[in-house]
Amino acid sequence: MNDNTTHLMAAYARQPVSFVRGRGARLWDAEGREYLDAIAGVAVTSLGHAQPEIAAVIAEQANTLLHTSNVFRIDWQERLGQCLCGLAGMDKAFFCNSGAEANEAALKLARLHGYRRQVANPLILVMENAFHGRSLATLSASGNPAKQQGFAPLLPGFLRLPYNDTDAVRTAARQHPEIVAVLLEPVQGEGGIRVADAAYLQQLRELCDARGWLLMLDEVQTGLGRTGAWFAAEHGGITPDVLILAKALGNGFPIGACLARGGAAELIAPGQHGSTFGGNPLACRVACTVIDIMAREGIPARAAALGQRLLNGLRQGLAGHPEVLAIRGQGLMVGIELRHKCTELVGRALAEQRLLITVTRDRVIRLLPPLICDEAQIDAIVARLVRLLAPIAKEISA
Repeated sequence: MNDNTTHLMAAYARQPVSFVRGRGARLWDAEGREYLDAIAGVAVTSLGHAQPEIAAVIAEQANTLLHTSNVFRIDWQERLGQCLCGLAGMDKAFFCNSGAEANEAALKLARLHGYRRQVANPLILVMENAFHGRSLATLSASGNPAKQQGFAPLLPGFLRLPYNDTDAVRTAARQHPEIVAVLLEPVQGEGGIRVADAAYLQQLRELCDARGWLLMLDEVQTGLGRTGAWFAAEHGGITPDVLILAKALGNGFPIGACLARGGAAELIAPGQHGSTFGGNPLACRVACTVIDIMAREGIPARAAALGQRLLNGLRQGLAGHPEVLAIRGQGLMVGIELRHKCTELVGRALAEQRLLITVTRDRVIRLLPPLICDEAQIDAIVARLVRLLAPIAKEISA
């Protein structure tokens, strides 16, 4: 058999499986084997694979109009902007093609905010273990030295603090009058499924209001129902100044969004930012359809209930397991932290349990199932993980 990967850059450590078909939370490989998807393309296909309504919309719009450029008005883009801003309590939207691009837009808003305040060298507070993307700016804002290695010099203008630590923010505020914004994930995904306390989010909101900073929430992974609410900010009872979305917004079709309100929504002027493909009719119509389906089917509430079932099942099934340090999460965003590195479990889960998982930070099994899973599929995820981890407990006991 020819190796068709030889002409691809080695950017990914791929598993030796190729999927050819999907439906809902299930996938099939080229040999016809069926798998249960517990990662949803890393929080992307929240409505499942091959969702019929989305597939029909893609086909119809592709046969109508794909692209005109942002030189002209785009009706579907305007509809999507109105819909998202209404859901999130925001004022204006900028559309692009990915989470990294949406975060780039947010970082430019923060820099413009500093410029308007006549801050010569503005600082943006970011968090340890954060992940905001792989462009040079978003990589600089991220808190993962392993991903940054080899890309120095990184972009200056970031001050990194411990996550979930309001005292650290207060100390930084006293020491650095040039701070203009705070950027964080309300649940750190790549950082190991670490959930921000509601009180922490509320105190950040108060600090930003008091000091004139922008509060910018990266909800690329958490947004649109994943945590059991439309946006994870709702768990803290706050509204950010800037809200960053992508992943689930297109259910697999590339689209990102940077939403802003108040003064932050007025910072960008023509010529200061843009995107060739961002906000094209096809992407925006797909995103409108995604939101319609989520609203009609009560997806955020469903994710909250299924997430609790998943957490309860894992805590019961893995109770007393000597390798398990913690099981945590919010909605259908769950992490199982182990004592030792466990990256090999991704391949073992595929081969032994026909289950798709990811491992982040070397020791955290990350689960991001489609939000349309049924209870039986959630229970199957639990059962397969318990079976996957059972031999480890036996090895430790021996």
